Amino acid sequence: MAHSGRPLSPHLGIYRWQVQMVTSILHRATGIALVAGSGMVLWGLYALAAGATDWTAFTAIAGSVPGQILLAGWTWSLMYHLCNGVRHLFQDAGMGFEIAQFVRSSWLAVIVSLLLTVAIWAYLLAGGVL
Repeated sequence: MAHSGRPLSPHLGIYRWQVQMVTSILHRATGIALVAGSGMVLWGLYALAAGATDWTAFTAIAGSVPGQILLAGWTWSLMYHLCNGVRHLFQDAGMGFEIAQFVRSSWLAVIVSLLLTVAIWAYLLAGGVL
């Protein structure tokens, strides 16, 4: 077979990173993080139903710095997946396919998800929930 000098298949080294590419990858990654992080949320629900001893063990771990980092990451994953899902609903309805709109909505999903995460955690921390 003659070598044409072209790659046999496209790879990430060829493409210039764009916000649309990053948001697509993030949507998939946050979906995986939501599934993995849901285990901790389910553990909390189980501990709440099981009694004071289990709840104390859960809150000790969830209230630690690593536990709060995991829960904050899970919160951001949930908020990003929600915002990007709403963006996709508009696209499914045929809106937002022009490049400028697509880029704007991609950045909007990232920024709004971060703001929502900060707002949720500010509320939780200010109210003494965590």
